Amino acid sequence: MSPVFVITVLLWLSVAGLAFALARRAAYWREGRATAAGAYGWASLLAIPKRYFVDLHHVVARDPYIAKTHMATAGGAILAMALVFVNYGLAIYSPWLDRLIFLAALVMLIGAVFVWRRRHGAKATPARLSRGPWDHLPLLLGSFALGLALFIALPAAAMSGALAVIVALLIGVGAFTMTFGAARGGPMKHALAGLLHLAFHPRQERFAGHNDNDVVPPTALKAPLLDAKEYGVGKPVEFRWNQLLSFDACVQCGKCEAACPAFAAGQPLNPKKLIQDLVTGMVGGTDAAYAGSPTPGIPLGQHGGAPGKPLVSSLIEADTLWSCTTCRACVQECPMLIEHVDAIVDMRRNQTLVEGNVPGKGPVTLANLRETGSANGYDIGARYDWAVDLQVQVAQPGRAVDVLLIAGEGAFDMRYQRTLRALVKVLNRAGIDYAVLGGVETDTGDTARRLGDEATFQQLAHKLIDTLSRYAFRRIVTADPHVLHSLRNEYRALGGFYEVQHHTALIGELVASGKLSVRAGAAFEDRKITYHDPCYLGRYNGETEAPRRLLKTIGIKVVEMERNGMRGRCCGGGGGAPLTDIPGKKRIPDIRIDDARAVGADIVAVACPNCTAMLEGVVGPRPEVLDVAELVAAALE
Repeated sequence: MSPVFVITVLLWLSVAGLAFALARRAAYWREGRATAAGAYGWASLLAIPKRYFVDLHHVVARDPYIAKTHMATAGGAILAMALVFVNYGLAIYSPWLDRLIFLAALVMLIGAVFVWRRRHGAKATPARLSRGPWDHLPLLLGSFALGLALFIALPAAAMSGALAVIVALLIGVGAFTMTFGAARGGPMKHALAGLLHLAFHPRQERFAGHNDNDVVPPTALKAPLLDAKEYGVGKPVEFRWNQLLSFDACVQCGKCEAACPAFAAGQPLNPKKLIQDLVTGMVGGTDAAYAGSPTPGIPLGQHGGAPGKPLVSSLIEADTLWSCTTCRACVQECPMLIEHVDAIVDMRRNQTLVEGNVPGKGPVTLANLRETGSANGYDIGARYDWAVDLQVQVAQPGRAVDVLLIAGEGAFDMRYQRTLRALVKVLNRAGIDYAVLGGVETDTGDTARRLGDEATFQQLAHKLIDTLSRYAFRRIVTADPHVLHSLRNEYRALGGFYEVQHHTALIGELVASGKLSVRAGAAFEDRKITYHDPCYLGRYNGETEAPRRLLKTIGIKVVEMERNGMRGRCCGGGGGAPLTDIPGKKRIPDIRIDDARAVGADIVAVACPNCTAMLEGVVGPRPEVLDVAELVAAALE
């Protein structure tokens, strides 16, 4: 039997295996709900190269070691298989193509060796990596590359007997892993699903250029059609088919796990395990074979699911969903661009709108929002009582202002009122033409939406949009990133389009333009100051530099914590987490304050009322917590 015949047979068996794997996995994905008509077509496949080499590798490149090994292993494999198909599938048999195949196989082999070393040779293999089949994968991929290289390098006369069998087995074992193994749910299914996931991603806007006219920006939750009874996800088949596809793309690297504040605090949430549970629910079975870090406090092997079976709590515990702070750290870190938060909120909607199961203070808060327009049931007419002595004008229909200041729900909190008073003093000093909504300001609905109560969110949003339509203003300014995100991004789907600015950005403009003369005095010279990034300002809205630039301008040197900017650690105050209050081994704000202690900070500068409340709630000796506006106001004096 000639070597050419053997390689040709193996090629077509691999093609058949790849087709089988695609058909097998696609059968699972097709169990999901349809997407909007015309949203996707075969032309979407043309976007894969750009999204693979640019968007995906932009995330992968944050870890240079993995970026290089992934490019070598995956790139070598794709190139080698493509060249084999051309040279042997089309019966060209070109020696030059053989040389290229050898080089591609060699690159793949080198990559596989370094992947193996990452898992077996390194002194400190990351605990976030899944083991089991993932530990064997480098050997199987390496066997394919080695077999292919030997086939090309050895003379035809030597390719006989036992040696030919060995080479064929090396190639065959690796090819089986990449094809039939993927069909059975092995590690290589991530490659097949991952490429298709890039084409049919549930959030196509992630790949578009920046466009202020986007109806739904990449970080905004998509509005379900309540009239069409889209009440969230209670079973795997209720996810859209391309969401199921995205779950299959998970490479189990555990970067989401390492970034998750709830997991670090020992709460019952591991985003990697959650995605694998959703895969299990999609295909049916139990979580006994999962080979990664388990969800804290939840043993393996006691949960199972099926496509049409309820997710909670046969497969996923309700506390897992309610532990999420919606900080998007998992999404930010995921090299496969999976949208964990969307899936969690989808499942929360089912728990809230269908099952009526919201833990802790959630039900009372939602009832308050519906009945009073305030999360705590306060009289909204008293929202700006703190400003009676500051000559703050209330917006009037027919009188245009430059800035409409919206305080948000936190304005009822005495601590946040200190921040707002500082901000108003700064605006007054700069001579800004501004006004507040006063007693007609209602909650934006951010908390309701994160808790899964889409109906209440839309009710509140429509009410506030109607209120805002009565006033003339150029831009909205707020000191609350949650308010900013709702008004700037999530109201667009409901017809509310506004220019919304964070207070640190506005103050920075005033200082830069000379309208404010600010210089931090001796009070801050000997104090070490660090800045904590709010998740809804940083990861959700991409604003990490304005607060730092402002602090630097007034003469404050910021000492950075280990996790900062787009990779900053959550304070634990988002997503309704303080209301659902799922217990863990630690509190998330305690972990964040430990980060500040680690750099010797005397002051933690913040830019969000939720962050202020959470970090000031840490007991024992800790750095002072001050909003950037408070630091600026102090520098004015």
